[in-house]
Formats: sequence, C-alpha cells, structure tokens
Amino acid sequence: MKLMTFPVPPSTQLERNQSARQSGVGGILSPLARFLLQDGVVSEENLHKAADEQRRRNVPLSRVLIENNLVDEAILGKILATRLGLEFVDLNRISVDPAASSLITRNLAVKHEMIPISFRDARVVVAAADPNNVQGIDDFRAYIRRDIVLVVASRTAVLSTIDRMVGIGNESVEANAIAAAEVADSSSHENASALKEVAEEGPIVKLVNATIAQAVNDRASDVHVEPQADGVRLRHRIDGVLHEVSMLPKNLQAGIISRIKIMADLNIAERRVPQDGRISGVIGGRSIDLRVATLPTNYGEKVVLRILENATAMMDLADLGFLSDSLALYQASFKKPYGTILVTGPTGSGKSTTLYATLNVLNSPEKNLITVEDPVEYRIPGINQVQVNYKAGLNFASALKSILRSDPDIVMVGEIRDQETAVIATELALTGHLVLSTLHTNDAASTPARLIEMGVEPYLVSSALDCIVAQRLARRLCDNCKVAYAPTRAELAPLNLDRWGLEVPPNLYKAEGCGVCSNTGYKGRFAIHEVLVVTDDVERLIAGNGNSHDIRDLAMAKGMIPMKVAGLRQVLGGNTTLDEIFRVVS
Repeated sequence: MKLMTFPVPPSTQLERNQSARQSGVGGILSPLARFLLQDGVVSEENLHKAADEQRRRNVPLSRVLIENNLVDEAILGKILATRLGLEFVDLNRISVDPAASSLITRNLAVKHEMIPISFRDARVVVAAADPNNVQGIDDFRAYIRRDIVLVVASRTAVLSTIDRMVGIGNESVEANAIAAAEVADSSSHENASALKEVAEEGPIVKLVNATIAQAVNDRASDVHVEPQADGVRLRHRIDGVLHEVSMLPKNLQAGIISRIKIMADLNIAERRVPQDGRISGVIGGRSIDLRVATLPTNYGEKVVLRILENATAMMDLADLGFLSDSLALYQASFKKPYGTILVTGPTGSGKSTTLYATLNVLNSPEKNLITVEDPVEYRIPGINQVQVNYKAGLNFASALKSILRSDPDIVMVGEIRDQETAVIATELALTGHLVLSTLHTNDAASTPARLIEMGVEPYLVSSALDCIVAQRLARRLCDNCKVAYAPTRAELAPLNLDRWGLEVPPNLYKAEGCGVCSNTGYKGRFAIHEVLVVTDDVERLIAGNGNSHDIRDLAMAKGMIPMKVAGLRQVLGGNTTLDEIFRVVS
C-alpha cells in the first residue's frame, strides 16, 4: 500500500529556535509567539523570558509556557489547532477506541506524546500534544503502516490517556500473545516440578506481572482469575462492580495459577483445598500488597487477588464520605478512653478502612494500640498487629485473652464472629479499654440485637456499647462527564424530602460515561454512614431487650441521620446519583 505523506503546514517551525530578539511587537521570535501576543494571551515580557528558557533547554516553547503557568494548556492547544487548521479534541470527553490505542507501543507513545484514538475511514486518528512533531508523525506512520489524521490535544490529557489506554493493558495483551505462542500446553503438567518449571518461564512471569499491573492501573480492588471450560476468564472489580477484562487461552491456566501461588508462597501441588497467601511489591512507584485466595472449582482453581494499597491505611476520616454532623458524633465517641465502637455492614463495605483511619487518629506514643486481625491487611507503624493463626491455636478469642496481659489502651478486633470473642471484647471495654471492631449487620439499630443473639447479656451490651457506625459504599460520579438535569416531581415524590428537611437544588446529576471513567460514569467511591451514639435512653432500651425499630426511632430523635437520608444528601450535593443510592441502600 502506498503511504501518503502527511502535509506539513508552513508553520511547522513554529517552535524551533529563532534568531535573536528584535524590538517591537511584530518581531518576537516565532509565529506562535506573535500569535499569542497579538491575541493577548501572554505579555511581551513573559514571552521573552519563556523564549530565553526555551533556547537554554531546547524544548518546545509551548511546554515552557505551560510549565511556568503562563498559558492554560487547553487554550494553547486550541490556538495551535486553529493556527494549523487542525481539530482540537478533549480526550477527557471522548471514548478512546482500544483497538486504535493498541496499534502503538507505550515507549513510542510516551516518546512523542501522541496516541491513536480512533479510526476515520481507512485512516487512524492520532492525538498529539505537539502537532509540529514531524519526527513523531513519521515514526507513527511507519509503525502503524496506515495513513493518519492528526488532531491536537492537551499534553496532560495525552499522557494520562497513554497511561490508561496504552500503558499496562497493551503490555498485558502483548504478554498474552507471547505466552500463548511460546508456552507448551501447561494443562498436561501434573507433578509439582513440572508446574513450577512452566510457572517460572519468562512469558508466564511477564503475563502475570502485566495482569497485576493492569489491575492496579485500572483502580481495581480485586482480580478474579476464573478457569472456564474453554479458557481462563479475567475480571476486575472496579468501584464495587465486576468487569470482564479478557479470556485467556486454556493452555495457560496451570502456568498462571501456579505462578501466582509461587509468588504467594502457597503449595502448588495442592489443588484440592483452598489456600490463602500474600504478595508484596512496588508497582508504578506505589507500595502494593496482594491478598491471595484460591478455591477449587470444577474447571480448576479459581484465584482472587485482593489489592491492598498501603496508602489506603493512611486515609483521613474526612476523606471517607462522613457528613459533617455524623463525623462530629463519631469523633466524640472514639476520643473517649473506654467503650466499644462497632463498624457494621456487609463484606466489602469499607469497614476496615474506617477502622484504620480511626486508628491513625488514635495512634500516639503515649498509648499502646494492639490489633487482632485475620489477616493483617495494612501494616501501620507504631501499632502492634497480631495475625490470627488457627493452625497454631491462635484465634480471636485466645489472642484477646493474651492482649489483656499486654497492658493495652486501645484494642482493635478485626471482626466479632462468635460468642467468646464478643464476650471478651465486651469485658475489655468494661475494664477501661477502648475497643474497635466490625460486625455484619444491616443497620446500626439491629447491632445490639445481633450481639445479644450471639450470647452476650443485654446489660453487658448496653453498658459496653458506646457507638455504632453502619456504612455502605457508593460510587462517586465522574466529575469530567456527569450531566445535570432537572428532576421531575414524579421522581422526587417517593423520596419524602420534606420529611427530612431537605431542599432540592435546581439540578441533580446523572452518569454519562467518558474516557476518564472507562465509560462507566463513575470514578471512585465514598462511604454512606449512619452513626448511632448509645445515649442513656438508648442504653436503657437495649438493657430492656428493646427491638431494633424502637432503638432506631430513639436514636433518630437523638440526632442519628439514617443511611438513606445520608445518601440523599450526597445526591443533592452532586456526588452521586439516585440510582446508585437505591442500589446500595434498600
């Protein structure tokens, strides 16, 4: 196929070094400089300084102007596009075609700050931060071997799109192809030594590493490696929702799973019973831990990797989504020297994150903080963390008994699962210790009844409990693409906003989807809380075996904001959608 030569406009040399400075507005260095000055975008003085720096560093003038905050990146991009007769695109507002972005390597994209974003007839549309980069245009055309249509985009948007679309994902695809072509049929390997040999082959190692890196890059909380009848399905849980990533060839199954088990220090020869392990490493400059769990299925071992980023353990309570009044109630409770604070909710509702954020506030050299966890998810300096070991006879209850002899001030129990643990935790609180723990209940008001059902006497529950925080995780709207709309009366009627004293703003928001949020409309999550403080009146009701409805009504009269109302306030604040709140709060 005959390749067309991309037409280079007369202003290609816009940002090349020019001759010495001349006096007057019309004689400044370059056509781009004159254009910026005539348009009033940059002052003559600042332009001279930027041009001097450009010559010293031998970089494009546009980069100097942006780095020195002399011109807005998007404005400069539009000026360049207009000057060259090209189209300007906002990469944060469009969907990048993965088939296009996969045409190029990450190294080449980063080198020239260009990325293929779509197809136009038989040509490839390429977004460039510097449309005068003739070498980059030539390199792209030679590598892709197709005609290209050049468009202009801001440098920041181009680089972030490269990270999102070309980066890890493309490496993973390349690794899959190499592994599939080079690795022998690993399903035929039955003994441990053969499995280990396959698992340590270069293509398998690269594939597993790229798969993990891609999950971290995609902000996934979990990676599911699932053997199927005709392949191995990879899925990522992003913002609480599972997304299928790819289907790998069946002949890679044993090699992939064995490689993960080797990394987690698990027994690769044992495939009949579940196993748990841990992997630690640094990915993209971030310290990451992976909690690994295997589960035998009819098509082979399923593996789930829970991604634990150490930065999560250092989160601030204010960043978790607490409403200001709910946060004030919670802070007043955990600053007391003794009592029990329980965080409740289903699995995956962020309970541990809330407890770790609380421990960060309480952590000080003057206090002895001890945790009992299964497993220890995040390691926090200055805190004594105990890992439960059932094989050695160290469970929650036995660990708590030992902790009593270790002079603790604050104790965090990962989860109250049985009567013995519940009773010991209650006794710890009644003997002058602050106890933090989690429990699986639907809401705050039903928590006392759950403890009583587990075998703790009502009078002990009422005396020990100080605060209960029930929570759920909701997806946060993507700020880049959320769309405002005027809600209808029919839509608002079932919400009973008047009952809760809530005023409806002129607009609510709905999810749209863009390249930044992978077309989901959401990016990130926050917690919705209801904080029940055990006042004297609530304490008497619990001691008298009051039901959860009465406890709820009394707590609301004392200032508790129900979870649904907390969610509605987040909707009215433009942080999420009604559909999302109804999804997570019944």
